[in-house]
Amino acid sequence: MKTILLTLAFFLTGLITPVFAAVEIGKPAENFTLTDTQGKSHSLSDFKGKFVVLEWYNPDCPFVVKHYDSNNMQTLQKDYTGKGVVWLSINSSAKGKQGHYTPAEYNKIATDKKTAPTAVLLDHDGKVGKTYDAKTTPQIYIVNPEGKLIYQGAIDSKSSADAGDIANSENYVKATLDAALTGKAVTTSSTKPYGCSVKY
Repeated sequence: MKTILLTLAFFLTGLITPVFAAVEIGKPAENFTLTDTQGKSHSLSDFKGKFVVLEWYNPDCPFVVKHYDSNNMQTLQKDYTGKGVVWLSINSSAKGKQGHYTPAEYNKIATDKKTAPTAVLLDHDGKVGKTYDAKTTPQIYIVNPEGKLIYQGAIDSKSSADAGDIANSENYVKATLDAALTGKAVTTSSTKPYGCSVKY
């Protein structure tokens, strides 16, 4: 009882701040506005009425390299943007940290790797990444046309940096989008993300 009273006292005096989940499955995804590598501003709310994939992205992370050098990520991007899905790759690497580049450098990487997201968004102050509690690259969030989060977590079920594991893994992004686009229930809405830590 004493512990409870002390905790309450600290909370009321501001010494303890409440912790809220940044994003929750089935709840509205937090709106944000970021600038892309072409200098254009995008807000999540701009895409209401569409499915949106948020992919936390660091081109130097071995786990990200796994999915890009194998063409796995580009295939997903092309397949689903071709079906009207908006795909936003978000880089939250701070200046001086792994994966931080200038817009021109990101554009060269995109050309060299033949990437196909709707846009690469720059979150170099980490504000959006922290709002979404993004922990790894890659880490995926999927928002439905009503603006609600329907998936968050890993891209697939094999948490390795070996491209050879892709063929034998369950792709959670594909499963979620295939179900949602055809009006079916999403069977797996949350998984543990894997990869490199986001370089805030």
